[in-house]
Amino acid sequence: MASATEQQDAAAATWPYRDPKLPVEQRVEDLLGRMTIEEKAGLMFQDIIVMGPGGQLSTEYNPHFGVPPTDVQVGEKLMSHFNLLGPVHNVRETAEWSNRLQQRALETRLGIPVTLSTDPRHHFADNIGTGFNAGALSQWPETLGIAALQSTELVERFAQVAREEYLALGIRLALHPQVDLATEPRWSRIGRTFGEDAELSARLAGAYIAGFQGPELGPNSVSTMTKHFPGGGPQKDGEDPHFHYGKEQVYPGGNMEYHLIPFKAAIAAKTSQMMPYYGVPVGTKYEEVGFAFNKGIVTELLRGELGFTGIICTDWGLVTDAKIAGQDMPARAWGVEHLSEMERVLKIIEAGCDQLGGESRPELVVKLVREGRVPESRIDESVRRLLREKFVLGLFEQPFVDVDAAVKTVGKEEFMKAGMDAQQRAFTLLTNKNNTLPLPQSRRRVYLEGIDPAIAAGYGIQVVGKPEDAEVALLRLKAPHEARPGGFESKFHSGSLEFPAQEKARLATICTAVPTIVDVHLDRPAIMPELASSATALMVSYGSSSEAFLDVVLGKAAPEGRLPFDLPSSMSAVEASRSDVPYDTAEPAFRFGHGLRYAGNLSKE
Repeated sequence: MASATEQQDAAAATWPYRDPKLPVEQRVEDLLGRMTIEEKAGLMFQDIIVMGPGGQLSTEYNPHFGVPPTDVQVGEKLMSHFNLLGPVHNVRETAEWSNRLQQRALETRLGIPVTLSTDPRHHFADNIGTGFNAGALSQWPETLGIAALQSTELVERFAQVAREEYLALGIRLALHPQVDLATEPRWSRIGRTFGEDAELSARLAGAYIAGFQGPELGPNSVSTMTKHFPGGGPQKDGEDPHFHYGKEQVYPGGNMEYHLIPFKAAIAAKTSQMMPYYGVPVGTKYEEVGFAFNKGIVTELLRGELGFTGIICTDWGLVTDAKIAGQDMPARAWGVEHLSEMERVLKIIEAGCDQLGGESRPELVVKLVREGRVPESRIDESVRRLLREKFVLGLFEQPFVDVDAAVKTVGKEEFMKAGMDAQQRAFTLLTNKNNTLPLPQSRRRVYLEGIDPAIAAGYGIQVVGKPEDAEVALLRLKAPHEARPGGFESKFHSGSLEFPAQEKARLATICTAVPTIVDVHLDRPAIMPELASSATALMVSYGSSSEAFLDVVLGKAAPEGRLPFDLPSSMSAVEASRSDVPYDTAEPAFRFGHGLRYAGNLSKE
């Protein structure tokens, strides 16, 4: 005779929501009707999750990031949306872990599968708050570099490759694209945008979403969460609202509408989800509270005026004080700091958000309902949207991945070559005196900075220790910034865009001693008119390997990039510009769209 548990499992297997032949809406309503308020509340939270050793589920509390054991997240808090922390280095272990996570979710009462999400992980930057380096996945330039090529076809191809690699690992939600506009040159998050131009960003956003989601959202899709509504670019003094001193979002040019253009394109492309930013709109018609707390922004503008019907998930950590990378981080409850944790959750729900990112506090939603402060019918609105996406993605039918197929797919040669090709093409040539580039094969005594000498040796280059002993110098530099303290805060490059005076003098000495080729990695628009004047050739890049750089310098590949933003001529020009207005710095050193070819012609005036 079957046990009581076996009988319950057999009965559950016949519940209508488990039948793939039924319409999605019918399955959603059936499952919703079976859920307790605790199960509904668990669905409304999405938080970080970590892998345990060897691809096992984590069984210990992670104090560095405040992450509880997986069994607590899934089994006690009844959560089923998680953001994977850290780069993927071992594909097999990651795929096996993904399957173990789904198996644990299936063991809950209703067996609701996990939606696994990720910040960008196909590039070079590595910041716990914004994305991870490629690790075992194919490696591409940052989205700024893809934007520098101004090709919707390339963007869609990148997104298709990323989708295949995500699907192989069990990742079904991309916490991107980031379609904020780089109108404030000092902002630390420009590197993952498509640049300064709203129309270009809009075109590329549509291609990006099409590549990830496909013709329509379904079992072969990765859902996209477009961010940060209504545009995170115009930050006061360029400071980022992850931190209290950057919470003000300003519109001195009255140009909020310009920042909405890429989001309108994302909605037209049917992005499945949206994320409001942390910032507080200052001097507008909207309440001066963070965007996710702001009913005027979420319900009236995003849902009402723009007609968005998908999932709205807050940015991470709006309710609970936390520790990130060892640094104490207060909740980003800007404008509502005086509210209790439960009151913050209430205001987020009343604003119209469906899910709270970076939080694991379903008990607060349960308490709000039980105290009669939020009707359960309002919770049902959000849970319907969240459940519907799980059904549409096919997670109830196929939550597991094929581990062997994942090993063959992630980082396969075709994808790696496509990423390298994009790295090479994205280089943007700003100056090239006397058509010095590409370098002739005869120049082989080279002074290097920022390039692995062992890699250079593979190109037949003889590395010398002093500029005066070289025939040419090759320098790879990072865009300047002013260092900030803290394990988390230090990851955000902020402050001045100029090289310090001492560094300018050092670079000028090298340029005087030997013909010097300089490449500057731009995560923000650097100010470098002196370098443009003294260097023999000046390039900029947006995430690339030493091999990609050497291939371009030696003529094995050619630069095709165009600047995705203006490069200012001085900090005084930046400080005088309006943070919400594009191309607003006086007399920029180089304009949006500038880029030379090796023939010496501008690709665009």
